[in-house]
Amino acid sequence: MTTDYACDTGDARPYLRNIAEAGFKHIQWIHHWKHDFIYTKPEIQHIAKMMKDLDLSLYDIHAPVGDEKNWFSSIEYQRLAGVEIVKNRIEMCKTLGGSVIVMHIPTLIPENLGKWHQLKKSLDELEKFCAKKDVRIAVENNEPFAEFNGIKELFSEYGPGFIGLCYDSGHGNMGGKGLEHLDSVKERLISLHLHDNNGFEDQHKPIFTGTINWEKLARIIAGSPCRKFLTFETNMRFSGIQDEKLFLERAYSDGLKLLKMI
Repeated sequence: MTTDYACDTGDARPYLRNIAEAGFKHIQWIHHWKHDFIYTKPEIQHIAKMMKDLDLSLYDIHAPVGDEKNWFSSIEYQRLAGVEIVKNRIEMCKTLGGSVIVMHIPTLIPENLGKWHQLKKSLDELEKFCAKKDVRIAVENNEPFAEFNGIKELFSEYGPGFIGLCYDSGHGNMGGKGLEHLDSVKERLISLHLHDNNGFEDQHKPIFTGTINWEKLARIIAGSPCRKFLTFETNMRFSGIQDEKLFLERAYSDGLKLLKMI
């Protein structure tokens, strides 16, 4: 379960406790995913203690592309600051026992070619660092209605030991062809953001409550080499469920159903 199902800032202890009590054993840390926030050693140690107390383990972290620390910024000092914040999350991921960080990338369209040049500079600078820490980067299909052409280009230039895919089911559903794109690169699948929507809005609803073809998605996941975790990025906002514990119990039971399908 992602840690931001109700809130993505502040002390995560109550959310981690609820996640653990619902039956989950693994989390994706997603707090501060859209902020220029640097985690210090005391903060990481605090998170590690909370997780240990609740018998939770971490698989991946959703790292930020901030307003001023952006790893594909056309302003060089901001790009370098973005590389530093990515390194911070890689260090945090390694310390907490994880092995993947999820990152957003710009859409590969003509007006973004400068950003793509900057992105590749950052990737080149991060490749050895990731290898040293044994942490991979999962690029997310984060642009609704966009093709996977940029993602496929990265896969052609960087190996699977460095870069894989985080498939966001909601974003893919909004484009209408997400499952086709996923099927074409499923050998690079290493992380998941699973949630549902109506096909037009990024609602992060509970799975099985929107228009995603979950049977087809289950078949693709089953046919991929991905053997880690199903990560649910559902959010209470559009769920129609006001009680946190009931929301998480629903997420857990839905997760078991999808797991059986796979």
